[in-house]
Amino acid sequence: MTVTKVTPAAVPRLPGRFQLETDMVPQGDQPQAIDGIVRRVADGEKYVTLLGVTGSGKTFTMAHAVQRLQRPTLVVSPNKTLAAQLVSEFRALFPAAAVEYFVSYFDYYQPEAYVPQIDLYIEKDSSVNEEIDRLRHRATQALLTRRDVLVVASVSCIYGLGSPEDYRESVVDLRVGQTVTRQELLEQLVHMKYQRNDVELKRGRFTVRGGTVDVMGAGETVHRIVLDGKTVSAIAELDPVTREERRDLEQLSVFPATHFLTVDDRMREILPQIEKERDARVKELLKADKIVEAQRLKGRVDYDLEMLRETGYCTGVENYARYFSGRKAGEPPYTLIDFFPDDMLVFLDESHVTVPQLMGMHKGDRSRKDNLVEFGWRLPSCRDNRPLTFPEFLARVPQAVFVSATPGPFERKVSKGVVEQIIRPTGLVDPPIEVRPLKGHIEDLVKELRACVEAGDRALVTTLTKRTSEELSNYLTRLGLRVRYLHSEVETLKRVEVLRDLRIGEFDILVGINLLREGLDLPEVSFVAILDADKEGYLRSETSIVQTAGRASRNERGRVVLYADRVTGSMARAMGEMSRRRSVQVDYNREHGIVPESVQKEVRSLLAPAEDAGSGSLSTSGLGRKWKERLPLLLANLEEEMRLSAERLDFEEAARIRDRIREVKREAAANPDRRPASAAKT
Repeated sequence: MTVTKVTPAAVPRLPGRFQLETDMVPQGDQPQAIDGIVRRVADGEKYVTLLGVTGSGKTFTMAHAVQRLQRPTLVVSPNKTLAAQLVSEFRALFPAAAVEYFVSYFDYYQPEAYVPQIDLYIEKDSSVNEEIDRLRHRATQALLTRRDVLVVASVSCIYGLGSPEDYRESVVDLRVGQTVTRQELLEQLVHMKYQRNDVELKRGRFTVRGGTVDVMGAGETVHRIVLDGKTVSAIAELDPVTREERRDLEQLSVFPATHFLTVDDRMREILPQIEKERDARVKELLKADKIVEAQRLKGRVDYDLEMLRETGYCTGVENYARYFSGRKAGEPPYTLIDFFPDDMLVFLDESHVTVPQLMGMHKGDRSRKDNLVEFGWRLPSCRDNRPLTFPEFLARVPQAVFVSATPGPFERKVSKGVVEQIIRPTGLVDPPIEVRPLKGHIEDLVKELRACVEAGDRALVTTLTKRTSEELSNYLTRLGLRVRYLHSEVETLKRVEVLRDLRIGEFDILVGINLLREGLDLPEVSFVAILDADKEGYLRSETSIVQTAGRASRNERGRVVLYADRVTGSMARAMGEMSRRRSVQVDYNREHGIVPESVQKEVRSLLAPAEDAGSGSLSTSGLGRKWKERLPLLLANLEEEMRLSAERLDFEEAARIRDRIREVKREAAANPDRRPASAAKT
């Protein structure tokens, strides 16, 4: 085999430097926060905590720290929505760098489980999002080819991803003039899990026509490799739709089609090991008089072994991941972190949420697997198909920066000191907090909401239960107020749409439970009401109160009212901390002559659909009298624009285009003889 492979020893120091491109300069506390982070990281401190209040520009501070430290960076976010928001912001600041998005590629995922109390076995069921899988491949490929890489990930980054060594060693380097036969090239593509299909070229497939091989990688980039006998005569990048050549290349690295590579020559060694574990476990179950469990386990494993022998795959093959990756029992899995170089830097955004998530992932997975093993559904080795434990995660991270407006106890304990970023560049200060009694609180709330609406502002109201949210929303609606409520059952894209509608004035009051906390940029909100604030617990903890109250900190008229009959410890600590911050902010503004002003820029951009149309605005002025014939083309174009917006993680734009499509269809159906007005303004 003459195809050149990339090996760890052969990989030189990768190219690429972070170049921050922005007209903005650090203001307020940002310069000292940037210096503090950079100095502590450069001094070798393993953990650094950035306490940055809501709206102080923590993302901007992180970007400046990355620019100065010049290290491949992983930013861990607590959920997909915030991760997408961060990717958008970092891409604007680092347009020339590889800013990638790495989250779970499942649209739907039901893990395998067994409930012994009711003898219920639940099979694994999942739906993979091809677009997110493509973005995951982009992230790992960038990490192997350059240093200016910033990956924004969810806790998916601690789950098994396949061996980075197998992935790296399977990469095929080709160059014009290189000697390689067609058969050798095709064998290598198949080894990397590409499938030959001469009819349709899709992700992870290749087509062959004589000496021409077209390959579509996992990232949906199409390349053409032309062979003249045993020599590579030409390499070109193709347009994925038209197949026209975009540019000629001198060399090309072909990456595997999947992160999980099964090395064929290992199969003969793997199957006997699985059989050995099966026999030992069956004997153990029989000794414990668990005859049903023993028969169940033997039948299931025998079927899996037969499938692996014949096809190289079986349902639930991930439960044998330990054998395929060559790991010993109890050894941690390979994850995204293993694709990073040794000098990586990690930011844990909203660390008060992200750290508990990282702590809990392994425990939840282990509890589910223990039931499967105990009752004969899986071999004990399935436990090794797992996320990292929190100590394992920390051991793999050279240095970490915790970023939060309310750092948790772990962050404060392990950090030598806290870098504070309390001053907002806008001069806005933390809102004052007032405690009012529960007696007559609904009447008082209605009075405050009416005053807020009359002033042209928006309001948030947080309750403890879904039922309370719905009932309160209905009551306020009957009083003539424009209200909606938000809870966990609302789809992610729909949540973005609801928040957008609040900002542009489609309604004035949003009632919710626990979705009105981290990462919501709502500068129109000037009033936040927290009901039942004295019900001590997770939803009314110090962190929750500070985060929820922070939603009013982007408005100069921001106020927060806690409705409670007593002041709990959490309430007292939250009010004390916000009072401290407010005092520092007011003193800074007075000293520098700053007059706080509410943020307005984002509002104008959100009002853009009619005046400042974005990527979804396609001109239809030429439709004329033949609009009926051309309407399908218009809708197809709009749908493509909606898909592209979603790919760019611009969910607000995607939702706007979706609404326009619905409007055009509705008007066309209602007035079949008249051109839709919405088409004219699209």
